[in-house]
Amino acid sequence: MKPSQTRAQKWTRVIYTLVLLSFILPVGYLIYRLIFWDEAAAQALERTRADYALMLLQCLLGIVVIHLPTFLTRRFRFELPAALYIMYILFLYGAIFLGEVRSFYYMVPHWDVFLHAFSSLMAGSFGFMVVALLNRNERVPIHLSPFFVALFAFCFAVTIGAVWEIYEFSFDGLLGLNMQKFMTGDGEVLVGRAALTDTMKDIIVDCLGALTASVAGYISLKNGRGWASDMIAQHSQKRDQKGAK
Repeated sequence: MKPSQTRAQKWTRVIYTLVLLSFILPVGYLIYRLIFWDEAAAQALERTRADYALMLLQCLLGIVVIHLPTFLTRRFRFELPAALYIMYILFLYGAIFLGEVRSFYYMVPHWDVFLHAFSSLMAGSFGFMVVALLNRNERVPIHLSPFFVALFAFCFAVTIGAVWEIYEFSFDGLLGLNMQKFMTGDGEVLVGRAALTDTMKDIIVDCLGALTASVAGYISLKNGRGWASDMIAQHSQKRDQKGAK
């Protein structure tokens, strides 16, 4: 194993541990605040019961989904490249700990837009890499052109964004949350076009991010150089080395 690979794995582990702790540590505090509810203290912090319930839900979700790449690796023998894995962990940290627990969604302008753009780029890159690797697998009978690989990556990333909006809509209704921002911080319920603004903005940003990743991946794969081509080549080399052992 090369020293650079060892350092990369070490830093990946450190980042994973720190982010996982940022999800685990607030859980006890949030449960305590929900059980022993103090209306005066909550008003002083400008928090509602739904805010604490949302933070708890997101932290628990983060504890589960941060292990999704490990599950995929063991179940399907598919190793996520270190760069994409770190992007995935940092996205979870930005969305859950910084976004919900530290209130970046309210404190930092356009934080939600930034995260949707980041996640769509990540999902598009992941979808692009998966299909491109399948194209190189001799056991897979169908081989797609670079254009259709890019098209799949775009559709994959947009689908992930749509599923996330369905998740937000469902839990807003079930738990009385406000993830889709249909209600202002003062409790005013928006109607009509105003109520759709946040959701449609997220979907538009998802599409733009997915398109950017797909076009960049298409150019890289078509020319045989660049981030997509290099990432696929490195992943294939690692897989071949493991197969030779």
